[in-house]
Amino acid sequence: MIKLNETAESQVTEFILMGITNRPDLQGPLFGVFFLNYMVIVLGNLGLIILTSVDSHLQTPMYFFLRHLAYVDLGYSTAIGPKMLVSFIEEKNIISYKGCVVQIFFIAILITCEFFILSAMAYDRYVAICKPLLYMVIMSDKLCWLLLAISYLHSIIVSLLITINIFNLSFCESNIIQHFYCDSLPLLSIICSDTSKTELIIMILSAFNLVSSLLIILASYMIILVAIIRMNSADGRQKAFSTCGSHLTVVTVFYGTLLFMYLQPQSSHSLETDKIASVFYTLVMPMLNPLIYSLRNKEVKGALKRIFKKLMQVFH
Repeated sequence: MIKLNETAESQVTEFILMGITNRPDLQGPLFGVFFLNYMVIVLGNLGLIILTSVDSHLQTPMYFFLRHLAYVDLGYSTAIGPKMLVSFIEEKNIISYKGCVVQIFFIAILITCEFFILSAMAYDRYVAICKPLLYMVIMSDKLCWLLLAISYLHSIIVSLLITINIFNLSFCESNIIQHFYCDSLPLLSIICSDTSKTELIIMILSAFNLVSSLLIILASYMIILVAIIRMNSADGRQKAFSTCGSHLTVVTVFYGTLLFMYLQPQSSHSLETDKIASVFYTLVMPMLNPLIYSLRNKEVKGALKRIFKKLMQVFH
């Protein structure tokens, strides 16, 4: 159980989420855009989960991690998307104190987990290309579940530390969050108590998650690149690059957005820039991931064809 500061809760019982924009002329169009965005996220990620669960050709470690990436993407976009849509149709988008606690807790778990699932996928690609004969021995079911369990356990600990430290502080009379969901930095800006310790904890945990997962990915791909360069066959090199293509695209976009957001000089930081970056990694990336893996992956496209053939046979 998360034990919260009762005095903080007594001061503020609800928060008002200001949303992406306060311009009335943009509310309708943005509602349409983000409603379609959320529908694509749900259909794309559910489709990927079902496809990698039922197709016998996709029962490999790579698709095991891809399925859990889809669970995570669907999870944190659902924690954010529907509530954000309310801000476009209601004058005041209110979230309760406990609702804010739950939202930040689950978002922190799922986004942290995404880092380490992407790392596990990079390690999987390293084993597949550099140790192909031992691939199924090394990437056993036991190892896959162990890597996943470590990712989730670490993410829960990180989320608990962030959530407890934020909500044990006292909030001021202002309950307006200048964001479209309960995020740590906008919440810290409306806290009356000293936030330096909490800010330090969040900074250390965020830096550790970003840097450690990125180092695993970079190390894996450096070894993969050396192995590809040493290949004599042009077909072998082409196959190796295509095997990594989808994952590399997802990693580049995801980490590129986060690095852009966090490595900006403090002077050039703005609320609007942070909102755009947040929209990108919380609502655009979960939409792009299934599309990237579907459009760039022959095995996924083959599985889709097989499913459609089976469906046609059923209906005929």
